[in-house]
Amino acid sequence: MKRHALTAYALLVVAYLMLPIAVVIMFSFNAPKGRFNFVWQGFTLDNWINWDAVLGLRDAVVTSLQIGFLATVVATALGTLIALAIVRHHFVGRGTTNVLVFLPMSTPEIVLGASLLTLFLNTTAVLELGFWTIFIAHVMFIISFVVVTVKARLIGFDRHLEEAAMDLGANELTTFRKVTLPLIAPAMLAAALLGFALSIDDFVITYFNAGSEQTFPVFVWGIARVAVPPQVNVVASAIFIVAIALALANVLWQYRSAKRTQGAT
Repeated sequence: MKRHALTAYALLVVAYLMLPIAVVIMFSFNAPKGRFNFVWQGFTLDNWINWDAVLGLRDAVVTSLQIGFLATVVATALGTLIALAIVRHHFVGRGTTNVLVFLPMSTPEIVLGASLLTLFLNTTAVLELGFWTIFIAHVMFIISFVVVTVKARLIGFDRHLEEAAMDLGANELTTFRKVTLPLIAPAMLAAALLGFALSIDDFVITYFNAGSEQTFPVFVWGIARVAVPPQVNVVASAIFIVAIALALANVLWQYRSAKRTQGAT
């Protein structure tokens, strides 16, 4: 009885969390008669076929994807190196670095966005507000999540595998490339997926440092004052579906990697 109650409770929680997403997806097929997509008025596929019919939407989506991809790649690379340094090496300021890594995660976004804006406004001779300031801002807050995710994997890492590889004649670079990297790759991918989701979803930090540049969240905020077209739901639904697919692929990859590791041992 207790197990069935827990199952029912879990299903209710999942339903509660998924209901808003289900509504967003459902209304991406709506055919509203006015400018606001708030009331169901009929089914249509035109919104998906003509997803970029709203002026400025395509550019905003492309900008979000470009910044999300670049920021994720850079933050994942730098965050992995920082995690390796913190876990594997003892150096002056190691404890301070460990604390500073958590600051962007614990700092309210409005504070982080305003502080970055102050920094960028004092460097306008070198860098104007726009694409690259958004990119730098996103790398700054994504990198903390990467460090925490990869560090957790490294702490539970079996160093005997590296020692065995080096005993068999592999140098440090070969050991890292053929042993360490494949074993921490699932954590890196998980961190990258999380970072990309955070980047493409961010509004507050982006709004402070965007200048005239528009990402998808900034575009939605701007257009919502005069209209809420169903194409916004289409883009949001597509992002959600792709994110779920990538997350499932990562879980499958981690499962297969674990099976291969168990088979090798």
